[in-house]
Amino acid sequence: MPSLKMLKGVGSVSIKYLKEAGITSVSDLLYYFPRAYEFRDVISSLSDVRKNNGEHVTITALCKVDDFSYFFHGSKKTLKIHISDDSDQATLVCFGRNFLANSIQPEEFYYIYGTFSMRFGEIQSSNFEYEKSNSSPVNFLKIIPVYPLTSDLTQGFLRKIIRSAIETEGRYAKDILPECIINKNNFLTQAKTISNIHFPESRQLLEDAVKILKYEEFFIFQKTIIELKKEKTTQKREKRVLPRTLQSKILNTLPFSLTPDQQTIIEEIYNDSISVSPMDRILQGDVGCGKTIVAFLSVVPYIESGYQVAFMAPTELLAKQHLETASKLFSDTNIKMAFLSGRIPEAKKKYVRDALEAGDIDLIIGTHSLLSDPVKFKNLGFVIVDEQHKFGVSQRTALAEKGKNVDYLMMTATPIPRTLQMTFFGDIAISTIRTMPKGRIPIITYSAFQENIQKVYDWVKKELEKGFQAYFIYPLIEESSVLNLKNAETMFKHLDEKIFPEYKCAMLHSRLNEDIKEEVMKDFSSGKINILVATSIVEVGVDVPKATCMVIDHAERFGLTALHQLRGRIGRREDQSYTFLVFSRELTDEAKSRLRVIKENSDGFKIAEEDLKLRGHGDITGIRQSGFAEFKIANIIEDKDILEKARKDAIEYFRV
Repeated sequence: MPSLKMLKGVGSVSIKYLKEAGITSVSDLLYYFPRAYEFRDVISSLSDVRKNNGEHVTITALCKVDDFSYFFHGSKKTLKIHISDDSDQATLVCFGRNFLANSIQPEEFYYIYGTFSMRFGEIQSSNFEYEKSNSSPVNFLKIIPVYPLTSDLTQGFLRKIIRSAIETEGRYAKDILPECIINKNNFLTQAKTISNIHFPESRQLLEDAVKILKYEEFFIFQKTIIELKKEKTTQKREKRVLPRTLQSKILNTLPFSLTPDQQTIIEEIYNDSISVSPMDRILQGDVGCGKTIVAFLSVVPYIESGYQVAFMAPTELLAKQHLETASKLFSDTNIKMAFLSGRIPEAKKKYVRDALEAGDIDLIIGTHSLLSDPVKFKNLGFVIVDEQHKFGVSQRTALAEKGKNVDYLMMTATPIPRTLQMTFFGDIAISTIRTMPKGRIPIITYSAFQENIQKVYDWVKKELEKGFQAYFIYPLIEESSVLNLKNAETMFKHLDEKIFPEYKCAMLHSRLNEDIKEEVMKDFSSGKINILVATSIVEVGVDVPKATCMVIDHAERFGLTALHQLRGRIGRREDQSYTFLVFSRELTDEAKSRLRVIKENSDGFKIAEEDLKLRGHGDITGIRQSGFAEFKIANIIEDKDILEKARKDAIEYFRV
């Protein structure tokens, strides 16, 4: 591919501007797609503006210039160009463009492209482009591309050099898709597609080119997913049989029955454990659906077979809660457990590390400390990562690499929408818990304006009088000189001294010492603290059975997934629980949509779908590294049908 300098009109200064836009080669230029199009291919009538009730309408018209006039005087003097066609008359208002009186000639015909509306009893446009009528207009009677711009690039310059790039190189573009795929779908050639995405010969060819390029992106990405899947299937190990005697014994002693989903997933994980290919599975489910009990029951066959299991959580509080859960579940067994975090004394760390390496520990539960080099295993067979999106890709894989042919289970309380499952996770098995344990009552979610906060306080006080507990969540730790938002420190003092003086309040945020955090959460969980004032740090937190109220102030500042995760901190038992979304009246449309979704839905899967529509895939999955799938033109939500077609064709073509 030749240098940009070979294109007519491109010099060293232009190259600098193009680089700022991410264009460093002719190939980049050919794939620098328009963000929109101006459809100047059809001539409309000025009377169409009246038919549109005088509202703003963008049209292309062929008009005669009748005469000029001016309004205002002095420095504000403004030119008006009076035009007409066979259907009506209109006026072009030339704010700051009085010079047009020298370039537009009365009694001549011009193509006009502009946004017109009814103003002051006449059809007007102040935002327009023009070109003198002739048999071969440059920018009219065709579809004009509109490109993303940086401060130093112009539409005219980009259109000129992209056309040059197409004429010199684009016409020779080789097909990217296999010939059989092109023929099967009756696609245009790559050269024809590139030409029509920039300078469409017709609306139909533009539609075809857009569809082909979207399909192409999805097909190439699915090829990557398929190759990953094939690579994993080549990783073979000896087939093994893991005993389930102890697992069955524990299941029979549970004081509750597992849901059908939980039972199914335990079987899926066991089948993976005895497969000749290592497990790579995601366990997803809404907050409180019972993922942890499934994970711990699944480790038992490994331990009974002599393998070690590592369970990693993002925070020490959560890791310790998991340790407590495991201790209760395995209380009548000989399973040897240990805990490891960065905060335990070095002497104890060494003792745990030595025991792990010697094989004297069956199940190790901890934080990212499990990733450190000194941590070695005698026979690591199974790795579980909870709230996996809190860890980086390299962190998660580093733990599995401490063993050989290790089975790997990721757990997430952020459900993955089906579209993302197809797009990003075709190489990973996904298990889903949809049914909630019996006895759970749906949380009631209310919304309230800031000025009605006293009513919320009154409601919370009634819950506190019944012996329940409450969370108050704020977006900031301390007062900000930039953002006019409530903060945890100020509101803790206000709630403690003015609103709930008779109750025990405590505060929790990321800047507190780890020992203080642990003590606060321990006291809150045990009921010693009635009200916890916090930031979103509690989004991933411990189980507080008596917490039935959550007040999220400035709820518009939180994402959908965060709001749902926060709400999941309450309603953990059979008592009715309540979430209050408190917000200001000045909301963006997106903020209104988020709050409406969270108020009307309790299903995490539905919320994840809506979050995907509102914010895109990057904020939700947290699973694939940055840049794993940055589509230039395709959209996994809007182009779902094209995605499914490309995926089906890719699977068939590569014979998966």
